[in-house]
Amino acid sequence: MVKCKITVLKRTFNEDIVDRYVAEERKKTLGPCEVFSEGQEFITDVFGSIPDGFCPWVWDDIYKELVGFAADGNFGFWYKEPNSIIACCTDGTRPVIFKINKIYD
Repeated sequence: MVKCKITVLKRTFNEDIVDRYVAEERKKTLGPCEVFSEGQEFITDVFGSIPDGFCPWVWDDIYKELVGFAADGNFGFWYKEPNSIIACCTDGTRPVIFKINKIYD
């Protein structure tokens, strides 16, 4: 069975969007995502449960890409490495970007 390693590449913060659209009280506490750190890694068998410590919102965001990728979906025309893809959460104010690699047992 194929497993996937999910690596946190980058935590971003779109301050211009926050300044323009987020409520004043919430702005005071917003910054880059506090759930993940850059370089953090998670291993999953994709069809099992969410990895320990992984944000459930992000899991929902990237799950379809994980399943397609693990089932030999062809993303090769897009990425340099055939066994890697990039995915991100859909938080428009502070998205986190992940690299996903296939791991074969």
